Amino acid sequence: MKGRDFHLAKLIKRRIFAVENRIVFRMGKHVYLRPILKEDLPLMTIWINDPEVTQFLLVSHPMSHVDEEAWLEDLHKRKETNVGVAIVLVETNEIIGTMGLHGIDHRNRRATTGSVIGRKALWNKGYGTEAKMLLLGYAFNTLNLRKVCSAVLDFNGRSMKALAKCGYRPEGVLKEHIFRNGRYADEHLFAIFREDFLPLWEKFRKEVLGQVD
Repeated sequence: MKGRDFHLAKLIKRRIFAVENRIVFRMGKHVYLRPILKEDLPLMTIWINDPEVTQFLLVSHPMSHVDEEAWLEDLHKRKETNVGVAIVLVETNEIIGTMGLHGIDHRNRRATTGSVIGRKALWNKGYGTEAKMLLLGYAFNTLNLRKVCSAVLDFNGRSMKALAKCGYRPEGVLKEHIFRNGRYADEHLFAIFREDFLPLWEKFRKEVLGQVD
């Protein structure tokens, strides 16, 4: 075997090994969801200290690697009420963000979603929308929730558009509710119900995931 062919074969073998041994919670076309791992924390610490990223979140203090470790440990302790996942590119297995179901209320069958794409170069690429559809599929079809909520600050039009694509509808506005970027921003409340999501899920399942009955 020539040197070029040998190296190519090694690369293919290495890629097959990486694909077969990756942890996958929910698989999409361009991204997949998996548990958040300790080795993700250094990159997540960079994201959570970036003002361009955190302006859309509730984080307002510097966060160290130790803080992120404590957050992950706390997340593991609250699995009944909080589910956190990493958003990972299918092609490269690189983590690009995180997403979660928070405050899961099993009695009233509702929860709240939150997400962040830390890789700013990948904003507006549709990765967050695909990841949210995968998470909602889990929320409604596995956890048997009936309603999932979300809250977005008024200057985060990108997230509002993504929520609309996933079927969320406006429920109200909390006027001048959160202090961000030197002013009080309105917080827009959105929600999606199971009966409204299921038709969207069937379309997503067939057209994006390529699943057939």
